[in-house]
Amino acid sequence: MNDALTYVVTTNGLLFLLSFIFWKFPPKKINSLYGYKTPKAMLNQQIWDFANSTFNNSLLIYAGISFIAGLFFATFVKAELTWQPMAFVFLSVIVSIVKTERALTDNFTDEGKKKK
Repeated sequence: MNDALTYVVTTNGLLFLLSFIFWKFPPKKINSLYGYKTPKAMLNQQIWDFANSTFNNSLLIYAGISFIAGLFFATFVKAELTWQPMAFVFLSVIVSIVKTERALTDNFTDEGKKKK
């Protein structure tokens, strides 16, 4: 395996693996160790379940795209890879957080009640 491919597998591949684990084994109860933990997400169990489901689905999709894009760059782009795979990782996480927070705002009030 060349250095670029190793770099992509250890960054983007690891994120994809973790996103799959989070998707397959979401946290059952509100806790401080495992799951999507923001103050709004931890207001009650209904929001916790919704936030973790939304975040895990988004992260799985965007981490998969990130991994494929990183593999594409490592395989077909002849330039040296430095920051690009890590930028894909960063963007995957940021987009997943933004989408989850937007979904929480659209579906729940600030007090933790479901919007109609």
